[in-house]
Amino acid sequence: MPFLYLRKNNEVSMSYQSKAEENFKNLSKNPYPGRGIVLGTSPDGKSLVQVYWIMGRSVNSRNRVFEVEDSGFVKTKAFDESKLTDPHLIIYYPARHLPNAHIITNGDQTDTIFDGIRLGGTFESALATREYEDDAPNFTPRISGITYRNANPYVYQLSILKSEDNLEDAGCIRETFSYEKAIPGLGHFVSTYVTNGSPIPSFAGVPQWMPIFDSAEKTLETYWNALDADNKVSLLVKWIDRDTFAAKTLFVNKNK
Repeated sequence: MPFLYLRKNNEVSMSYQSKAEENFKNLSKNPYPGRGIVLGTSPDGKSLVQVYWIMGRSVNSRNRVFEVEDSGFVKTKAFDESKLTDPHLIIYYPARHLPNAHIITNGDQTDTIFDGIRLGGTFESALATREYEDDAPNFTPRISGITYRNANPYVYQLSILKSEDNLEDAGCIRETFSYEKAIPGLGHFVSTYVTNGSPIPSFAGVPQWMPIFDSAEKTLETYWNALDADNKVSLLVKWIDRDTFAAKTLFVNKNK
């Protein structure tokens, strides 16, 4: 019986791995998934992993870089200040952390989650105060992720706040996806968009399985190389030690 149980578990894991590989191939063919988040676990199971990237079509969106502060928080900044025309949706902290949580998002809701948890709230209660971005006609979704030190009850959660069919008529659709188990070498992915368009269609469905590679460096390199060369802007990887909860943060910027 133990052998049969192990075999079934291995078969299930291989099924997830196959889905992750297929989804990664689709990502590499997608010209514009927009901003994306992957939360998962390293193949050896010793580290929790966060991946976040930004893409852009306009000069203003492409005029960005990541930088890491002494605190370990990651922020976006204009690469060329003279080309910055509208900072309110492109300059923000994508990554901040608390003693028991690492937060990653595609906008200033990072601060909303950070402050909300410090005041005794939750990931969900903080995001209940926010909605999709005010960038008609796209109404870009706000995507957010959180990784917990103590997996009780969740290892990580993903959220998307979006409109329906790029319209405000139905209000904000709020979806939270909570994961109780971390599977080594795998993660879950959500992005702002399905692909390019006018207006750009919002991400649909549930988060997708994605692979996590052997190291922070390999994960950074592989995801960066998969993104569309014209539209990618910056990408970061946080490699979080499960025992100490300390993180190593790596990033790459197209603008140098």
